[in-house]
Amino acid sequence: MLGLGADRLWADMNRLLALLFHQGVLDEQFVQLQQLQDESSPNFVCEVVTIYFHESEKLLKNLRGLLMEREFSDYKKMGIHLNQFMGSSSSIGAKRVRNVCVAFRAASEQNNRAGWVFESFGAARA
Repeated sequence: MLGLGADRLWADMNRLLALLFHQGVLDEQFVQLQQLQDESSPNFVCEVVTIYFHESEKLLKNLRGLLMEREFSDYKKMGIHLNQFMGSSSSIGAKRVRNVCVAFRAASEQNNRAGWVFESFGAARA
């Protein structure tokens, strides 16, 4: 009976992953990440994604802090955080997050605070 439950979980996971690829949330980099997992490191993907989420939380906190500043002027710092977030998102195949970072960085490079707000809310809806 346990085998049937495990098979069902694998099928559910594969359907979820297919949906995430179809919706553009993930890209082929995630498949490459999965291919690095083997018997010697059966939790590799889970560990990498967990690290990504922890680091993303820190980066998002830093970005939020910068956005909340009334007299924001440190565009270089904003770009550094966005580049880090974009790079880590690309490395695990988080396509949609990476794309939002690209647009956010473009608005930052143009000192377009209204564009930041749009991208922030657009990311929340995506």
